[in-house]
Amino acid sequence: MHELSICSALAAIVEEHAAGRPVAQIHLDIGHLRQVIPETLMYSWEIIVGEGPLEGSELVINHIAAQIECHQCGVVTTLEAPVFRCGCGSTDTKLLSGDELLVRSLQLRGD
Repeated sequence: MHELSICSALAAIVEEHAAGRPVAQIHLDIGHLRQVIPETLMYSWEIIVGEGPLEGSELVINHIAAQIECHQCGVVTTLEAPVFRCGCGSTDTKLLSGDELLVRSLQLRGD
């Protein structure tokens, strides 16, 4: 359950940027290849935040599809499974998206 360690690191980042101010929402971009289970992440968040400025804050998750660009034919493909192969059959690809785990923004209470 890597979601617990993700939430622990996330809480430290959010607390630093919130500077003691109460937080209402944390907007995240999470790539498909991160294999994060949203329900487990939210459950872990509740465990980690406890009391303090993050208590009652909500995670808002934006799921990012995994996309590759083929070096052979130039086609950009959205991956359904983590198989880095273009429709033309080439495995000479570059990952464009899907590996993200970013804090996009914070919404403070009262904003």
